[in-house]
Amino acid sequence: MSISKKIRFEVFKRDGFVCQYCGKHPPEATLEVDHIQPVSKKGTDDINNLITSCFDCNRGKTNIELKRIPNSLKDNKEILEERELQYIEYHKILAKIDRRINNEIESVTLIFEKTFINFNRTLTDEFKKTTIRKFLNTLGISEVKDAMEIATSKFNETKITRYSGNRITDIERACVKYFCGICWNKIKNNE
Repeated sequence: MSISKKIRFEVFKRDGFVCQYCGKHPPEATLEVDHIQPVSKKGTDDINNLITSCFDCNRGKTNIELKRIPNSLKDNKEILEERELQYIEYHKILAKIDRRINNEIESVTLIFEKTFINFNRTLTDEFKKTTIRKFLNTLGISEVKDAMEIATSKFNETKITRYSGNRITDIERACVKYFCGICWNKIKNNE
């Protein structure tokens, strides 16, 4: 059975284009793919049964089964395992940060919704994901909540109940605009 060029290249790449027996590499050596467990002894062409070997080492080994894993393969395995663990832990941290930010966004949103409670109004998801998130990343939760408290107190429910229909939307827009203005001013003053 012939090993495809793609698999051959993947094995070379995984092994750093170095013979795993003697350490030779191109151009001083021509590399080949060797079977760790020989095909004559039921070895497969699975990538985990393949190793990079130079022409001389591969021909010298013939169909002798590899009993000891070369250090470079062991090191490569340990590096890959460590990389995988780091990847998993990194994504756990990102998920934790994302949960925290989403909770903070919701706490800011609640301040707005309490003001407009009788009108079943809420901030759009897009506004939450972009604008509020940016403000939180730049100012922090207490500054952003303060800004929303100030904005909503200017447009409290006693003022809102005097209006109806599209005027409510106008007041909400004015409140959001005022909130954004407060946040942008805080960012400008912090620079």
